[in-house]
Amino acid sequence: MLLTAWATLAVLGVYFWTGVMAGYARVKYKVPAPSMDGPTAFQSAQRVQTNTLEQLPIVIVPLWLCAFYLGDAWAAAGGLLWCAGRIAYALGYYRDPAKREIGFVLGMVASALLIGGTAVGLMMH
Repeated sequence: MLLTAWATLAVLGVYFWTGVMAGYARVKYKVPAPSMDGPTAFQSAQRVQTNTLEQLPIVIVPLWLCAFYLGDAWAAAGGLLWCAGRIAYALGYYRDPAKREIGFVLGMVASALLIGGTAVGLMMH
């Protein structure tokens, strides 16, 4: 499960990065905590961080279940695909909220594959 552990660290690293970016936007646009309102660029960075937090249970739980029931490499690949999707989502959202869809879909596909992989692994047992 070494690969899955590394993939988990990558997932958490992506989340940490989105938090740093939201904090940077808060300072750059002078939005005092705990306010969630400000310029669109701040709101976009904040939304990326919040949405990434909302996605963590949908990726971390099936990531480890897939590793246990289907295999370490399959799970790690799904976790890294999710990271790529989340990074694309964030970069798209930072540029223009309308450009976030491809990354969002890629992340959701990765989560769906991890859930599906878990189901396949369970059926094989």
